Amino acid sequence: MRTDLIRKTALTAATIAATGGGIAGPAIAAHAAPAEGKPAAQVQNRKDHGQRELNVRYEAQPNFYYCGPAATRNALSVQGKDINVDAMAKEMGTTEAGTNSINDITPVLNKETGKNAYHSVEISSPTADEKQTDKLRTDIVDTVDDGRAVVANIAGTAVDTDGNTHSFEGGHYISVVGYRDGGHEVKIADSADPATASYWMSVDNLADWIATRGYSAS
Repeated sequence: MRTDLIRKTALTAATIAATGGGIAGPAIAAHAAPAEGKPAAQVQNRKDHGQRELNVRYEAQPNFYYCGPAATRNALSVQGKDINVDAMAKEMGTTEAGTNSINDITPVLNKETGKNAYHSVEISSPTADEKQTDKLRTDIVDTVDDGRAVVANIAGTAVDTDGNTHSFEGGHYISVVGYRDGGHEVKIADSADPATASYWMSVDNLADWIATRGYSAS
């Protein structure tokens, strides 16, 4: 296990988090900032030197258990779609216990994009091995290059590239909306708190964060 990623509890398939786990966030609209010195339109189309960022119309989740619908809504926003999170929650079977698994997210992504571009990928082991991490990196690069975002189901505590910790011991959903260094670092849009709406993380840490759960990519 990597020293900069800690798992404090046994992980389950459910995605509910305690209200103190950081998932709760007010329904405050914000925008993920484009790369420094680049207007949003250029960031949307940039694909050079092994990096690309998609333009997200970010919104925070309105309650502690809507992270699945909110992450999906943020992911779809990169394609210019603005879909009501309540409608998506109903389709996903989201309750106060959360959204059960990534397999409830993938069909909604496919329905809203009008094609079967997305598929679910599971990382069932307690930590990701090299092959699983490489596949995640490739899937993120390919999906983002196609102009789509990845949605991932994560659990535990991970550290971003700035050294900040992000802890969701009970589970959470995030969107992956960009990459740099050929996909070795990825940009995350996190609906939990608009104060930390986006951050960069190594793909190694993200893979271990996803471990025991899964993600949806094209």
